Amino acid sequence: MIGPLKKEFLSTLYGCIFTLWFLAVPFCGLAEDLTLSRAVDLAIHNNPRLQAARYQTLSSQEKIIQARSGAMPQVQVSEQFNHTTNPMWAFGTRLNQQSITQIDFDPNRLNDPDGLNNYASVFSVTWPVYDSGQTWYGLQQALLNKEVAIFSADRTRQQVTAGTITAYIRVLLVLENQKVLGQILETAHSHLKLIQSRYNGGFVAKSDLLRAQVHIADLEQQLVEAQSQTDIAKCNLTVAMGVGGDQKFTLTSPLEPGDPISKNLDSWISTAFSNRPELKQLASQKKIAQKEIEKSRALRNPSVSLSGNYEINSENFQDTGSNYTIGAIVSVPLFTGGRISAKIREAEINLKQTQAMILGLEQQVCGETRQAFFNARSAWDRIQVVQAAIGQSQESLRIVRNRYQNGLFTITDLLDAEVMVQQSLTHHLKAIHDYKAAVIRLDLAAGTITGS
Repeated sequence: MIGPLKKEFLSTLYGCIFTLWFLAVPFCGLAEDLTLSRAVDLAIHNNPRLQAARYQTLSSQEKIIQARSGAMPQVQVSEQFNHTTNPMWAFGTRLNQQSITQIDFDPNRLNDPDGLNNYASVFSVTWPVYDSGQTWYGLQQALLNKEVAIFSADRTRQQVTAGTITAYIRVLLVLENQKVLGQILETAHSHLKLIQSRYNGGFVAKSDLLRAQVHIADLEQQLVEAQSQTDIAKCNLTVAMGVGGDQKFTLTSPLEPGDPISKNLDSWISTAFSNRPELKQLASQKKIAQKEIEKSRALRNPSVSLSGNYEINSENFQDTGSNYTIGAIVSVPLFTGGRISAKIREAEINLKQTQAMILGLEQQVCGETRQAFFNARSAWDRIQVVQAAIGQSQESLRIVRNRYQNGLFTITDLLDAEVMVQQSLTHHLKAIHDYKAAVIRLDLAAGTITGS
């Protein structure tokens, strides 16, 4: 009979063993099931490009705070030390220390003072009441810059999502190609047995047997290359997801064509103009450029600021003197050597540049959307064509095999029929892959891509 203490000990021991086993599972070569949506989630959380975009957004938020601080009073405390034998500064320092005596007016002492120490503690406040609108315009630009960063992050997320989906379906394609090669290789081996039997019976020449063996060797070489392509495709997928290259996973989402694209080309182009983050980004940059023109023109306005100082001076921190100063400054730019006018012209040129960039991007978006739409439509049509060709090629192989067995067809006819089946299956997979990839590019071009 097991006592309570022994039961508790065994329970703890089993718990530790289970925990160690659970932690060791990922390192024991067991592959993780990886759906397409899971792959996209990993990419969104781990891809370095997206992480950099998030930091850029956070940085833009801090710039807003910096811009807003320009309208706030600036408060400083400073501690200064001076040692001087300058006659004017020495006398003035004693005045600030409030330690002037009759002897300090001795001409010899005034003209050739001893070295004097001064410790000054200064509390100062500066408040730019109105700085020609520079702070206000700067704040508006900072807010718009945050919008730019957000739109840039949105586009980066879309690109990372598209890249991950493309890499995922590429892995599916090479895996399915491997399966096709395996099936064709199995068929070729069965045909080799048929040819060997006919050769042993003296019905065919040895050249038929040799050609079949060479054909199998070529298929085996293709299978090795397909395995290499699979490893490369999986490596590219891990890079797209931003995870370790040694991670093992099993893709569980199938390579299926899905539904045909439903909207017409004009609808896709309209959607792209409405949704593309780059267009929204440039629209915000255009507003920033317009604000820069207003900001530059405002430099011609006067500026007003208030200031105040409270100062404590001492030679040895025993006897001190204090004073304060308050004041206001009004500044009007009368002549700046053409600096303000040049700044206004520069801002107007930058606005025209942004407008030209918007026009160019609109043309690019239209072209990308058109190309992706036509590619998707073409790939969908190819799927329908090659799907019918699969059954035809398989039926052709069956007929050729029977006739070869009866001595009516040659080995060339049999091998050509095998290749035809392989090509039809491969072309079907490639058409599905191309359609999926084209739809991804279409969604990316329209700015509507998701992780599904």
